Amino acid sequence: MNREALERLSKDDLIALVLAQAAQIAALEKRIAELEARLGPAKTPDNSSLPPAQGHKPNRAERRAAKKRQGRPGSFRKLADQPDRVVETLAPECPHCAHPLGAADQPGFHAYDHIDLPPIRPVVTRVHRHRGVCPGCRRGFSAPAPAGMAPGSPFGPGIVALVLHLHVTQAISFARLARLMAEVFGLTISEGAIANLLARAAPRLTAAAEAIAAEVRHAKVVASDETSARVQGHTHWQWVMLSSTAVYHQIADSRAAQVVSGFLQGATPEVWVADRYGGQAGHGQARQVCLAHLLRDAQFAIEEGDTAFAPAFKALLSRAAGIGQRRDTLKDTTLAQYRADLDRRLDRLLARPPTKPAAAKLWRAMRRDRDDLFRFLGRRDVPYTNNGCERALRPAVIFRKVTGCFRSQWGTNLYAAALSVIATGRLRGQSPLPARRLALNPPLATA
Repeated sequence: MNREALERLSKDDLIALVLAQAAQIAALEKRIAELEARLGPAKTPDNSSLPPAQGHKPNRAERRAAKKRQGRPGSFRKLADQPDRVVETLAPECPHCAHPLGAADQPGFHAYDHIDLPPIRPVVTRVHRHRGVCPGCRRGFSAPAPAGMAPGSPFGPGIVALVLHLHVTQAISFARLARLMAEVFGLTISEGAIANLLARAAPRLTAAAEAIAAEVRHAKVVASDETSARVQGHTHWQWVMLSSTAVYHQIADSRAAQVVSGFLQGATPEVWVADRYGGQAGHGQARQVCLAHLLRDAQFAIEEGDTAFAPAFKALLSRAAGIGQRRDTLKDTTLAQYRADLDRRLDRLLARPPTKPAAAKLWRAMRRDRDDLFRFLGRRDVPYTNNGCERALRPAVIFRKVTGCFRSQWGTNLYAAALSVIATGRLRGQSPLPARRLALNPPLATA
């Protein structure tokens, strides 16, 4: 309605129009509030299971000029226990008067290490085999190949282990890896040769990974998690199952519980540690829910506006996690008292349901799964989060981002097996390269 039409209206008509528009505004405001409540707060890595890479860090505030700090004593690199060479530097004469000097005139005052790398070149062993005819029986014979140097692939187990380490652990693609081997190590190797080398190594790595899987399968406490992976342009899932002594990776085309059931092969761990995803449920005699995931769910409910349940539940989870961090220093009787106290606090929180949707959903889940919250207080071998699984999956996420995806099924299986060997070796105090050398025996690596 334009200005002229409004000027022609009477006072009563204007009042009626204002009242009608006020009612319409109130109705629209109510509708907006309903839609905003349905939408809820934005999902972030702090209040959900979104990965940290999908979060956005705020700009850091400008720092004020820091006050000049008092200096600290300097620290120096520790000298090598067994240097390869020792050089004694002696002055032949006095720099001031040219008086001849000997070793007795010059006590040592400073020692330091100079570290460098020599030119790295592969060690090439030329093998000449001989054959002939036996003078005694007149039958032909051929000299056997030296141990570990059978004909076929020219690349030995050291190169196999190094290529696997650089590709799997350092996420270096085949093209960049071929360049690196030529430029750094002076070794000419094609991308096809790298692929063939890895394919020959796959059976031994698979056998080592299967032994790791059997160890995890029969552990009393198993933790698990999963993340997405791309295989030949399709979405797959990389699963990790770990115990206190072994870590097993598996890449499957499903996120369903059947992947875990197939891995277990009928075994039933005493406790299964995971988040609340349905595919992770029902695989153990009991379950410990990851408290870190629950803390993020509680934070989301708080951001939605709940004040009845989520804030107190988050505080309860933080208290439980704090006890878990100190668990090794506490007695069994103290842990039992803490468990009873946490259960009483949880009873009070679950006595009245909240009204906000996210908080109500979390409240119902906790009523159903309350026995899975504090099992770690009764068993010291049960972690209170599945953070170990998330750390085990982190290298796979980096590999996926750097290389893009897997382009073959055999490469997918090789990567999962190699990562199982690496992660298990690290758990046992081995660095990736020695762990790979241990899994790759010369007979297969040089075949």
